[in-house]
Amino acid sequence: MKFANDLFLRAFTDERLPHPPVWLLRQAGRYLPEYRATRAKAGGFMDLCRSPSFCAEVLLQPLARYQLDAAIVFSDILTIPDAMGLGLSFGVGEGPRLARPLQSESAIDALRVPDVSTLQYVFDAVAECRRALTRDGVQSVPLIGFSGSPFTLACYMVEGAGSQNDFATTRRMMLQRPDLLERVLAANEQIVTDYLEQQARAGANVLMLFDSWGGVLAPLQYERFSLSSLRRIIAALKLRVPDVPIIVFSKGAGHSVAAIAAAGADAVHIDWQSDLSRARADAGESVTLQGNFDPLLLTTDAATIQRAVSETLASFDGKRRYIANLGHGITPDAQPELVAALVNAIRS
Repeated sequence: MKFANDLFLRAFTDERLPHPPVWLLRQAGRYLPEYRATRAKAGGFMDLCRSPSFCAEVLLQPLARYQLDAAIVFSDILTIPDAMGLGLSFGVGEGPRLARPLQSESAIDALRVPDVSTLQYVFDAVAECRRALTRDGVQSVPLIGFSGSPFTLACYMVEGAGSQNDFATTRRMMLQRPDLLERVLAANEQIVTDYLEQQARAGANVLMLFDSWGGVLAPLQYERFSLSSLRRIIAALKLRVPDVPIIVFSKGAGHSVAAIAAAGADAVHIDWQSDLSRARADAGESVTLQGNFDPLLLTTDAATIQRAVSETLASFDGKRRYIANLGHGITPDAQPELVAALVNAIRS
């Protein structure tokens, strides 16, 4: 595949680049009025996710506004628990909910790994997004496919929703009955591996693992209950789709950057609470870093954004093995004009 803009892919090599490539977590989302219009037209969030044409439509919306160097397929990490029969729903003004959480041994006994074909609508969306990015055989920017990590998925599967107390029910299970949690993790590991492989085969140029809640674990727990699964997934994908780079984002797990890099990740996404220079020292010179501007910047002003970009990149080599991004996703109250200010400041 030829790319009109391959800067993002070149950041996975040792080449020095003219400026850091930039894309943003949740760059297609509720802060954009055009996204809100498309979601209303689709009828609901999961209706949007299950429609390849709507997924492609929202994928293109931020690219039309900003000079971004990558696109990420529009989907949700909880497609996997939904395929496992746990009953995913999104209420108006609420986060995700699972109707049948795994809060008993009998529920975990009944858990089955679904055939990956049950997630065909996601692969169809990846293929449609790839087509939407391509004209006359040239793809405008690379496409990223993604999944939640086994541990992060398990957090939602056990709690049944998000958490205000760092997923205490999940961590209590981990402490009292680690064997139960490990059975959930093993099932998740199998389907996540197949899911990411099929996204790559459908057209994703890069794969990303979101270990969004890995940071609720202490370092030793992180190794056992999160990183070990990530390591095996990465190893399997390197055999199945060897030319597809893999990014890992473990929010709050800055203590384990070196371990994530050693697990085989091509890039480590850094949250906004971590220092990029220290992360570079921990990850080594052969691993790409991605991140880590504070999403709150997008609710400030252009001068504040320019100062933050200048300060960050003055202390860090942003022209080699670095992808500019946020340290977490764009929030719904982000101002679209400040997204432009951030992107332009990085590119300049």
